[in-house]
Amino acid sequence: MLTLSVEAFAQATAGEVLTGDSDVMINGVAIDSRETEPGAAFFAFGGENVDGHAFCLEALAAGARALVVTRSPAELAHVIEAASARKAAVIRVDDTTRALQDLASAHRARLFCPVVGVTGSAGKTTTKEFLVAVLGTRDKVVATKGNRNNEIGVPLTVLDAGADTDVLVVEMAMRGAGQIAELAEIARPTVGLVTNVGVSHIELLGSQEAIAAAKAELIEAIPEQGTVFLNGDDAYTDVIAERSCAPVLRYGLSEACDIRAEDVTVDADSCAHFTLVLPSDRVRVSLGVPGRHNVYNALATAAVAANLGIEPAGIARGLVSARAGDMRMQSFTSASGVHVINDAYNASPTSMRAAVDTLAEMTAASRTIAVLGDMAELGSLTELAHFQLGEHVSRAGVSTLVTVGERAKRIADGAVAEGMDAAAVRPCVTVEEAGAVLDDLLEPGDVVLVKASRVMGLERVVEGIVEPRV
Repeated sequence: MLTLSVEAFAQATAGEVLTGDSDVMINGVAIDSRETEPGAAFFAFGGENVDGHAFCLEALAAGARALVVTRSPAELAHVIEAASARKAAVIRVDDTTRALQDLASAHRARLFCPVVGVTGSAGKTTTKEFLVAVLGTRDKVVATKGNRNNEIGVPLTVLDAGADTDVLVVEMAMRGAGQIAELAEIARPTVGLVTNVGVSHIELLGSQEAIAAAKAELIEAIPEQGTVFLNGDDAYTDVIAERSCAPVLRYGLSEACDIRAEDVTVDADSCAHFTLVLPSDRVRVSLGVPGRHNVYNALATAAVAANLGIEPAGIARGLVSARAGDMRMQSFTSASGVHVINDAYNASPTSMRAAVDTLAEMTAASRTIAVLGDMAELGSLTELAHFQLGEHVSRAGVSTLVTVGERAKRIADGAVAEGMDAAAVRPCVTVEEAGAVLDDLLEPGDVVLVKASRVMGLERVVEGIVEPRV
């Protein structure tokens, strides 16, 4: 965790101390007054809907030792007076986002632990969670919390690390070219991992080649003495590998990969089991998260963990206990006996197909029901991608398809065109309509998958299954 004097804090952020003792120590940072810990610095971010300056007094009441603001002293006279009374500092900066990033960069220079940067079109969050589980069998790990993987989240993650941190794992997302490079400049990773290159964000970047180039920004940031890990079965790996000045190790299913899986099987709950083949050893691995596609996330994790000195037995032990995170292949059985796979956090064509395959492989189910919503940011591929997903649903042999949203109607069209019984396809426009359909449809023993892009809010469908309408 960050520990700096007010004076050093102000220097790192190019800030002006409006009030407060320069020798007072600041411990940690916060961007939400409700999550401000005693001794922390509260950053008052401005916004269209919420202005953090309105919560400065609440942050002080929570024990904030410093407030980072952008407004003038005249506008904040009451805040400065309250801070002075509590012997807290008020530091004025030109831009709170830039100040947070500069502070994280200064803090990163004081860290000596390995820093693992993770990005990719799909699987990066699950892989991050797997890394935490595996590395945590030996090390103290600090990692990205939730979806804090952007220009604000990455600095916060770096600032969470301290002198006692053994490994820092930083997930990096992007919505355009140059963004991962900016995040890497803050985190300065020593290990780089790209899970794959898909078509997520193609609406913004225009092509898969442009997406690959954007993901490669992480690899370009890895120093010569670091290590790069790439999915050896991904079509863009060779292109990305050329951008690396560090050694490149590949993981995957093909024999050419440095770290690979052999003898992959899937049980009745769709959890994968395989033999992990490392350069100098092999070990049998079982996953506790459903989905054959999670073998790749496990291999990525194993490759990084082995490079950082985790023994094969520790890798296997960590992977069996690893989970994917909130609304990511979360599996549970409702009180009514319906088995739910909640994968509603986000979606792309690749992750949608993988989730459908996971559902189809759950052989213990009475019926398999896919609730699939719109996929966002696909640009000119929108119509085709949804239609092809529907075709895949039909070929996978899913019992019933419920679609949610205007774009998702094309999923229904594709399923019927591929031969799925039209009576087993239920197109819905809204979440509420889908909930009503499921209330009538679901029976004990059914397995239902819920997945869509985040904007659809399909977690409300899951909530309806847990608490059916009266």
